Amino acid sequence: MGLFGDLSVGTSGLRVSQYALNTVAHNLANVDTEGYVRQQTLFDTFSSLKIGQNHISPMQVGLGVDTEVVRQVRDIFLDKTYRQEVGREGYYEAQRDAVDEIESLFGELQGVAFQDSLKDFWVSLQELSKEPDSRVAQATLVETAISFVERADKIYEQLKKYQLDLNTQIQQKVTRINEIGRRIDEINKKISNYEANKVENANDLRDERNNLLDELGSMVKISYNESISGRVSVAVENVQFVTEDMYWPMKTMTLAQYYEANNIEKKLDEAADILMITWPHLADQEVFDWSSVPTTVANTDIGSLKGALMARGTEIGKYNDIPIEPKIADYTDEDGVVDEEAYNLALDDFETATAYYNLHVDSSIMMRTQAQFDQLIHGIITTVNDCLCPNKEVTVAAGTTITLHDGTDYTFEEETVIKIFDKENAPVGVDADATPGTELFARKTVERYMPEQDLVLADGSVIEGARIFNWEDENDNYTMYTLGEIEVNHEIAQNKSKLPIIANNGTGDYDMKMVEKLLTEWQTPFATLSPNDLTYNDFNSYYIAFTGAIANRGDEYQTLAYTQEVMVGSVQDKRLGIEGVSSDDELTSLIRFQHAYNASARYINAVDEMLEHLINRLGQ
Repeated sequence: MGLFGDLSVGTSGLRVSQYALNTVAHNLANVDTEGYVRQQTLFDTFSSLKIGQNHISPMQVGLGVDTEVVRQVRDIFLDKTYRQEVGREGYYEAQRDAVDEIESLFGELQGVAFQDSLKDFWVSLQELSKEPDSRVAQATLVETAISFVERADKIYEQLKKYQLDLNTQIQQKVTRINEIGRRIDEINKKISNYEANKVENANDLRDERNNLLDELGSMVKISYNESISGRVSVAVENVQFVTEDMYWPMKTMTLAQYYEANNIEKKLDEAADILMITWPHLADQEVFDWSSVPTTVANTDIGSLKGALMARGTEIGKYNDIPIEPKIADYTDEDGVVDEEAYNLALDDFETATAYYNLHVDSSIMMRTQAQFDQLIHGIITTVNDCLCPNKEVTVAAGTTITLHDGTDYTFEEETVIKIFDKENAPVGVDADATPGTELFARKTVERYMPEQDLVLADGSVIEGARIFNWEDENDNYTMYTLGEIEVNHEIAQNKSKLPIIANNGTGDYDMKMVEKLLTEWQTPFATLSPNDLTYNDFNSYYIAFTGAIANRGDEYQTLAYTQEVMVGSVQDKRLGIEGVSSDDELTSLIRFQHAYNASARYINAVDEMLEHLINRLGQ
């Protein structure tokens, strides 16, 4: 190789040093740019020239240096770890935020605790028991009942409102996820076109794409891989979201729309507007698999979107969502004989309902709170009403037809136990008409009793003018003593003398047994907090256990969110240690490549002087 070849070697040194200096300058210009990844220039030998051969190896002369690649300094394993852990952090933060909102609604930490309303109502019952003839005590009970229902309703409405607020957050997240998918698809095509010549890498575009993957990973569980063409395929919840050629967006639809599209018959009431997330390209298949409760072990507790959906739940929680364990006494006849078959069937149904509760209700902090709170209110209201307007059970004959509250007829196909107003044991009002059967808490739409009608019993006897209790139908929200559908009876609110506290024996005495029963029933355990608990609580202890369970769940989510925050911070620090730009390191590289550039320039000058000398000598 001649001196002119040596000039080419020096020129290659100038060229690669200039590339390296440009890379360093680019790094320094982006030292404060969020999400920018440090770039590094790698060198390789240009080629070599064989000038001979010896017994050991071929004799070669190098032809200079070349730029192999300007690469990003990344650790793909740290990237995957970060995107998984930041997704888990988002999942538990969404749950924690929901608990914080619930705690603020009940006001236990703000001085406006619902427990005060519960206590006031209990005190008003005690005062009535002391002075049942006191118009002040009677009026206080009614007014306190009004305040109690209004406060409970307000909390329940705010819980439902927060569910709709979560709907808005979920819609925003889905919109953003689709925007990210569309942008990744665009960047894929740009990178593929830019790198088609195999000369340079589109590192700035890769930075943007990686930042989008970081953001996407915080919202949903993702997996991804990059093809040889530089395009990234992304799967969300094991379903292709971005492919090498296109992306498949998600879609939101209301429960009402989903049920209609899938021909599912279910009465929705307030839950009709709750949003679901589906894949349109998969015939509106749900994005998330809800066949099991998300856990860290199964690696399914990932993504703020899933966390928001889990916190919100899929329905409005009601008291009847909580299964009640069957009591063996209910399946034992007067002789002490247990109907084993019926009891075991009831236990099987209870276990099935409990499994559903654990999967769909207990796992959602909103639905769980709504159902347990509604169970408390339902228990209080029905207990008070059953004392003021007692019912008794009778068995009607098969084929008996009755007129329901809506005017339609209903025929019992077999002997059935129903409840009717127990007129003989019911107290009456203080009013001139001595009105019986006036409940304190009423359903807004459905009366307590059906119109008076004759009733044929199984034994052939007939009850004339029976007042049949309008039973609570879990498929009809309006028939249930549930929050949102209850109020203080307008008749009693407008005329407190109709409050039934007079004994129905013609003496005009106050029904002290009924009043004492009210106090006794209040302090009698009525329900467990959930089907997983064994402890039955009275109303006061139930509320304490209820708020304690919310606090414990909140503490659990707070701990998990904090742990994830620390873990994400640790992984991010390691990422930044590798990917981040250090101005000191870059300045060191700047000096190194400047020296390399100067050395190449001096080498060229030396070769130039040699050429000049040779040419001058040849010219003499």
